[in-house]
Amino acid sequence: MKGTTPAGTSTQQEASRWVRDMFERIAPRYDLANHVLSLNLDRWWRTKTVKRVQHILHRPGARALDLCCGTGDLLIALRAKSSATVVGSDFCHPMLTAAHEKIARRGLACPLFEADALCLPLSDGALDLITVAFGFRNLANYQAGLAEMYRVLKPSGMAAILEFSQPGGTMFGKLYGLYSRWVLPRIGGALSGSRDAYAYLPASIDKFPSAEDLAHDMRKAGFRSVEVVRMTGGTVALHVGTK
Repeated sequence: MKGTTPAGTSTQQEASRWVRDMFERIAPRYDLANHVLSLNLDRWWRTKTVKRVQHILHRPGARALDLCCGTGDLLIALRAKSSATVVGSDFCHPMLTAAHEKIARRGLACPLFEADALCLPLSDGALDLITVAFGFRNLANYQAGLAEMYRVLKPSGMAAILEFSQPGGTMFGKLYGLYSRWVLPRIGGALSGSRDAYAYLPASIDKFPSAEDLAHDMRKAGFRSVEVVRMTGGTVALHVGTK
């Protein structure tokens, strides 16, 4: 099965442990690095995602999960735009601590729980919506992650995966490649104090399935009406699919 493969890891367990340890190290300055490195475009990408799933959030009694929620930016954006029950989950405790503090400052009600995305403590058909923003790429097994998302969704529930992608061989794509391989690791390393974390980022994007391949994998997992919305020259893609 395909999944993230950080340098020096050879099993799913090792890959998962490496990713968790990496996020623990960068959690204190994660938001700053993200906003600087994306030129604040990360806010716009999340706004587009919320707009695409808003009709699900407005269902009576809707329940949504932001998976791999990190410090909670998408979780907060989802909750701010609806009265739905929105919860967040991540397997990195320092990230959840940062999310809890951010949510509390805004006076929102967004419960959090610590769990592995490949084994969620939720019953079958529990949710109307699952979102994951820039976290799916870090899973140790992509197909298992899709299967778990499918399992906990209700029939007609939606999955929305916002993830980095490859822009192709255009001039913009070539410039983006230079930025991600040479500029991003240096700036990200300086801001976060962890150069290896931001060397992992472009490497993980290079290894990640193309937008078309991820859409294929979602259909293989059982999702229907799968759509791909490309943003910022194809460097980011939003995938949505319905159970």
